Amino acid sequence: MSTPEPIALIVGLGNPGPRYEGNRHNIGFLVADELAARVGGKFKAHKSGAEIVEGRLGGVRAVLAKPRSFMNLSGGPVAGAAKFYKVQPESLIVIHDELDLPYGTVRLKRGGGENGHNGLRSISKSLGTKDYLRVRFGIDRPPGRMDPADYVLKDFSGAERKELAFFVDLCADAVESLAKEGLEAAQNRFH
Repeated sequence: MSTPEPIALIVGLGNPGPRYEGNRHNIGFLVADELAARVGGKFKAHKSGAEIVEGRLGGVRAVLAKPRSFMNLSGGPVAGAAKFYKVQPESLIVIHDELDLPYGTVRLKRGGGENGHNGLRSISKSLGTKDYLRVRFGIDRPPGRMDPADYVLKDFSGAERKELAFFVDLCADAVESLAKEGLEAAQNRFH
C-alpha cells in the first residue's frame, strides 16, 4: 500500500466581495489568484467554507484556498479545508498582509505571533496551534495617525498599484518555492 502524496494547503487571506477587492488586506487573495492562474484552475465553492482550486504547483500537489468568510473569521474555513484534505499545520501556508514590513517586501516564517492580525489569530485559534507557515507581504505602516484597521481596508495607492503586479508575482514565486523546497531553502532565495 502506497502512502498518499503530500498536499500543500495554500491559503490566501482577504475579505470577500467587490467592495474589498483592491484593499491592502486582500493581498492574500491577489496572490492566490495568481497561483490559481499558474495551475490553470478557477476557484469553486467548497463545503469547507472556502473557495478551492486543486492542482500542481512546482510539481507539488497543492490545494489553493480563499476563505469565503470575512478576515476575522478565516479560521473556520481554513480548519475545515485542512480537515477535509487531511493537511497537518506544518503543510499549511498562509499568505497575508504585514504592516511591519516595507511595501512589497516578502518574508517567510513558521509560527510566531499574530502581530494584531485578526485573520491569523482566528486561524491559530481554530487549528489550536500557531505552528504553520506564513508568507508575509509588506504593506507598510499607515501614514500619520491613521488607524491601522482603516489603513488595511483602503485600496493600494496609485504609486503602489504601479508595482503591485510585480510584487504579487514575486510573492507567488516565494509561495511556490516554499511548497516545493521547504522553508529554509525558500528563505535563502527570497530574504
